Amino acid sequence: MKTIVLKLGGEIVHAPELSVIARDLRTLVDGFNRVAIVHGGGPQATALQKTLGLETRMVAGRRFTDAQTLEVMKYVVAGQLNVDLCARLLANGVMGVGLHGASGHMVQARRRPPRVMKGAGPEPVDLGLVGDVLGFNLPLLGDLFERRYVPVIACLGCDAQGQLLNINGDTVASQLAGALEADALVLVTSTPGVLRDLADPSSRIPRITHAEFERMVADGTISGGMIPKLEESFGVLASGARSVVIVGKLGEGDLARAVLDPGSAGTVLVG
Repeated sequence: MKTIVLKLGGEIVHAPELSVIARDLRTLVDGFNRVAIVHGGGPQATALQKTLGLETRMVAGRRFTDAQTLEVMKYVVAGQLNVDLCARLLANGVMGVGLHGASGHMVQARRRPPRVMKGAGPEPVDLGLVGDVLGFNLPLLGDLFERRYVPVIACLGCDAQGQLLNINGDTVASQLAGALEADALVLVTSTPGVLRDLADPSSRIPRITHAEFERMVADGTISGGMIPKLEESFGVLASGARSVVIVGKLGEGDLARAVLDPGSAGTVLVG
């Protein structure tokens, strides 16, 4: 029996690929594996802000969250996307339970104090109603796993006073994987794993250790935006998760194989 945290970007929720993912999730749950899903919704939130005539303000690559932006995140992330995701899972035989930070205080958070951020100058930056994760309601997750439900967690945290806070979905997924000491944090991306040659999907690297990662950065095999992504993933391993699996362009059975037979699909990162 494995414990798996699956991170989905908001763009996956309405993509045909989700049905393939859902059928693989059913295989995993039927095999008595414990699966939790964390999802974001950045692109849909930006689109709704535009429709409503609200400006999307980014600071050093992060969304500034004022009261109006938080309302949009509630509508989109904890509303439309969470409901639609649970419905698509149900259609494929998976019993998803939609949750957010205020549901049983699932994602416990506090407002992030202003801090100096890379690329934003020397002054501390206040991102508004943005949270840092303090913890999770692990007993509630345990009860759901026991009954073979799949928690579907929107990336909104909540403080003890009931103030909802916007949190980056990757951060929620990473910290949940650490808190659960998950066997795998699975990141669904737009590529079939880490590739030696970006133009050649068959150049997938099945398995990378931290020492190999540093070697591949030094020799240029891994470059650009993949470096911070993988650095962050290796940080997840330090916080308690046992592996990080990067998958994408999924065909039938790929997700289940990536988890049950690490390295057979996608790229698995190990400490």
